[in-house]
Amino acid sequence: MSAPRLNRHDQLSYGSPGRFIPGISRSGVTMGGSLLVGLSHKEAARFAFLLATPIIGAAAVLKLPDLAASDARGVRGPALVGALCSAATAYLAIRFLMRFFETRTLVPFAVYCLSAVPACASYFAIT
Repeated sequence: MSAPRLNRHDQLSYGSPGRFIPGISRSGVTMGGSLLVGLSHKEAARFAFLLATPIIGAAAVLKLPDLAASDARGVRGPALVGALCSAATAYLAIRFLMRFFETRTLVPFAVYCLSAVPACASYFAIT
């Protein structure tokens, strides 16, 4: 009996449970799964970043009513500055990573993620 042929969507969805492991990045799992189905490092990074965009946007929209409330007057200015700084930092980080992945691999990121798992597990076991 041979294994069924899976399309890219099916292949990527098999990596989804890995996103729930402590210390493992959802973007990292997405990029790793993308590499396994044959995407380049740059394409995998672009896919992971694009996949995160609607979630981040939805979270921002979900918080807008809280900022519109009358008791949030003193928070609106700092929230706006924080949102703008966050957007600028995210843009610069993604721009850097897209250039990084043109010539390099995900190995440093994988080492970081794999070292974070025992560190997080140890921390939570102790506390």
